[in-house]
Amino acid sequence: MNFPSRILALPLVLMLAACASTPQKPAADEPAGDGSPHGRLEQIAPEPKLDLPDVELTDRLMYGFLLGDIAAQRGRPELAAQAYLDLARTTRDPRVARRAAQLTFEAHQYDQSLEAFKLWQELEPASPLAKQMLVSLLLSGGKLEEARPLVTEMLAAEQQKGRAFMSLYGLLARVQDKAAALDWLTVVAQPYPDVAEAHWVLAQTAITAGKQELALAEANRSLALKPDWDLAVMLAAQQTQRNEPQRATTMLSRFLDTYPERHEVRLFYARMLLEQKQYQPAREQFSELLKQRPGSAELAFAIAMISLQLGELDRAEQELRQALSSKGSDNDTLRFYLGQLYEAREDWSSAMQHYREIQGGDRLYAARLRIAYLQNKQGELQAARETLAKIVAKDDAQRVQLLMVEAQFLREAGHHAEGFQVLSRGLKRFPDQAELLYQAALLADRLDKHADFERLIRRLIEIEPDNAHAYNALGYGWLARNIRISEAMQLVEQAYRLAPDDAAIIDSMGWGYYRSGQLEKSLEFLRRAYAANPDPEIAAHLGEVLWVKGEREAAQKVWRASEQAHPDNTLLRDVIHKFLP
Repeated sequence: MNFPSRILALPLVLMLAACASTPQKPAADEPAGDGSPHGRLEQIAPEPKLDLPDVELTDRLMYGFLLGDIAAQRGRPELAAQAYLDLARTTRDPRVARRAAQLTFEAHQYDQSLEAFKLWQELEPASPLAKQMLVSLLLSGGKLEEARPLVTEMLAAEQQKGRAFMSLYGLLARVQDKAAALDWLTVVAQPYPDVAEAHWVLAQTAITAGKQELALAEANRSLALKPDWDLAVMLAAQQTQRNEPQRATTMLSRFLDTYPERHEVRLFYARMLLEQKQYQPAREQFSELLKQRPGSAELAFAIAMISLQLGELDRAEQELRQALSSKGSDNDTLRFYLGQLYEAREDWSSAMQHYREIQGGDRLYAARLRIAYLQNKQGELQAARETLAKIVAKDDAQRVQLLMVEAQFLREAGHHAEGFQVLSRGLKRFPDQAELLYQAALLADRLDKHADFERLIRRLIEIEPDNAHAYNALGYGWLARNIRISEAMQLVEQAYRLAPDDAAIIDSMGWGYYRSGQLEKSLEFLRRAYAANPDPEIAAHLGEVLWVKGEREAAQKVWRASEQAHPDNTLLRDVIHKFLP
């Protein structure tokens, strides 16, 4: 069917779903027309009167419109976008180009969307939305030079330069080449030396490009131009803190002296003081925030946590209970920390009472675990195991942790065989779980199950070939039994290459040299290990080598110091009795 008449505007019936309709408002999780490369478009200003082409509506065009609209209605966004892009190329009608831009954009078709927006901007050069979205697409695609003339034009026309630069900040965050983004922005911002927002965005971009000195200079320039701007003082303080933490806090303190009601700056200041471990001043700032916002459970909780950190348990309890009585507070978290507080007081009964009050939510697992720990601490092993058995784990990580904890309780009670059985049952369900393999291997070694020990450790090495502790465990196991010394040293040396600062591995190196008869090298490593960690087993080794080398007074000094700190360590006691019966 042919339409011979020529038209200035396409028939209304064909344009309802296309150009004449108002774009839909974005959903809550979709960015609006703010430069985002995904989501729906939202018209930001009335579009000017259009200069429409003289287009003949052919059968082919009619088919294209119908195809595009039906595809859009039936959930085929790619087909609808392609149909309207073809129509826009053919008709060069700005309304069709606008619809094509919308559809390609919503279909997440970058190349087609870029073409459609270029065409729309060409056909409707006065449209602010077309230009804005084209800039967004160019920058998100890293096409900086192509975007530059458009951005320069937009900045020149914009009355509120600061707002324009803040919009650029969000767009530049998507550019992958951070150094190129910084160079580009430096040129774009050059004509606006007195716009504080331009320097703020330059500082943020410099941070992402790794140019910290430039970031500090630009942040300070931004603050100098706009000394009452919250974002400027926070950024300047953040950058200053890198090298001059005291100067950074002073900067924020002086700002708050002038503008005491700036809540966000005070919160930023309080957190910075916490990072610097200035707990007393931090608590003062949180307390001031609480005065400004009375009834805030979050602020009361933060104050209580600082008091707990300072060891002021009575005050912390009062603050936690105050937070507990506030509306909208996270009572389970508050009860959990009250339990922690009573643990710090060694009031196990009260601690467990608060943990038991937690009946659900994210804190339930941790609370039940703490109950089991406290029961075991009080010698109630069976009760602790029953508590563990009733805990509902939400994932495999928690299931493995429960197995490990139960085995730990049994090991601490001297029930090594039963602990090994618990871990062995766990390995049937999680055969390649590294920590289960490692702990089961250590218990096997303790039980003189040497074949099981070696099998488990070798499986662990297969799974984690860079696990330094696995190599060390196997090597030291042989050294302790004084067998396969050469192979054992190879394993320990491999562990040392992987973790040269680990005190236990340094100790194994020293013990290996002792087994090899190299006493000087043995002492070198054992002294290093003992200096890093005065563990009683390391003390036993160091003392033995000193004794054998003839330095008996030094050996006894090491042993006695360690025995005083660890009077119940069996291995240390056995070594001392071996040489000092």
